[in-house]
Amino acid sequence: MAAALAASLLIPATAQAAPADRQRDPVRALEQMAHPLWSTEPGRPTADLGALGAMIGKAKVVGLGEATHGSHEFFAMKERVFRYLVEHQGFTTFALEMSWSAGLKIDEYLQTGVGDVREVAAKNLAGSPWDREEFVSLLTWMRAYNRDHPGRTVHFIGDDIGAPAVDDEFFERVTGYVRREHPETLPRLTELYSGLRPLDTFAYVRKPVAERRQLADKARQALELITGMKDPWVVQNARFIAQTAEFLTIDPDDKATLPEFMRLRDRVMAQNVEWWQRQVGGKILVSAHNNHVAYLSSDYPVHPETQGSFLRGAFGDGYLPIGFTFDRGSFLSTSQAVGGGNWEKFTVDAAPPGTAEATLDRVRYEDFYLDVRTAPPSARAWLDAAHPTRSIGTLFPVELENVRLARSFDVVIHLHDVRAAVKRS
Repeated sequence: MAAALAASLLIPATAQAAPADRQRDPVRALEQMAHPLWSTEPGRPTADLGALGAMIGKAKVVGLGEATHGSHEFFAMKERVFRYLVEHQGFTTFALEMSWSAGLKIDEYLQTGVGDVREVAAKNLAGSPWDREEFVSLLTWMRAYNRDHPGRTVHFIGDDIGAPAVDDEFFERVTGYVRREHPETLPRLTELYSGLRPLDTFAYVRKPVAERRQLADKARQALELITGMKDPWVVQNARFIAQTAEFLTIDPDDKATLPEFMRLRDRVMAQNVEWWQRQVGGKILVSAHNNHVAYLSSDYPVHPETQGSFLRGAFGDGYLPIGFTFDRGSFLSTSQAVGGGNWEKFTVDAAPPGTAEATLDRVRYEDFYLDVRTAPPSARAWLDAAHPTRSIGTLFPVELENVRLARSFDVVIHLHDVRAAVKRS
């Protein structure tokens, strides 16, 4: 996974709470803004989501974050929100921070019904944070929806670079087209892809940096060779190969370059969402970690610019990010940064005083959401200020990060407690 490749180099910003005497207690105002959630489980009545639908309004792209990469309630709520947006607001695509190539295979299953959902999940989600029963549930619902609505199907895309692998079958999507339509170009394309095809990420990054840079240059040349061909999907697939090769020129020993690669990854994720929206159309729910969907990174300068920032640049007010917070509970993560490590269950107690979660959890509703754009002055100062906040990805333990909720998100969903996501059986 792309996140795991860089995780060991991240330098967490040590979070410090703003002095209490400089801020008025915002809890009463937050309570007046809050809309209680009846459930996080998909399939339940959705009247409690009506206000959320109004907040989303006419947005074409909604970023829905997660405060951990492994909690049941975050994943279940994503399915619940997506189902609501499909059925009530015309959304048609679920985008996830996973490999573009794997996303295409999942979408082919959703469109055709060929195969078994668990086999599809096992092949394309294995080893990722989303190799969970909750995502099997999402894909099962999406396939059932498509079966019942053949004239208006929903789609699944992966918007990320090619980790943990770009297999030979995917390269054939490009070379096979060239073989059929432009056979005179095939020898040159085959030469350019030599050394890249197939691409196992964790083995590939053990090659010398200079060699990887040469291969990335060849992947760019291959993209230039294909750009202009009639099939836009072939061009996009070649672009994905080039994007992946460029990202994998990262040098783990040169920490000064890490921000450049973090920016590249988030830009690529946004570009792939933008391409899909132009090519396929429809409205898109983008699922990723809070720090990807947010307007503002909480891990600056290591993670200088977010997918959400790039999406705002592309869609303007048509992009709306939603962040998640939680007070306590369990999740899955790893204690080993690079090369995978086993996904383990971790548990945290109630958020300590001074954190964003501790304040939000004082609101009388157990689970709720609020629109930070409409906050009254009595809550605005607190929402604008930086507060220590949990941001847990593929590595734990990590330091709290300073998050400015109102500058990072348009909507915040707070959950009192969460439990670890269920590993796929």
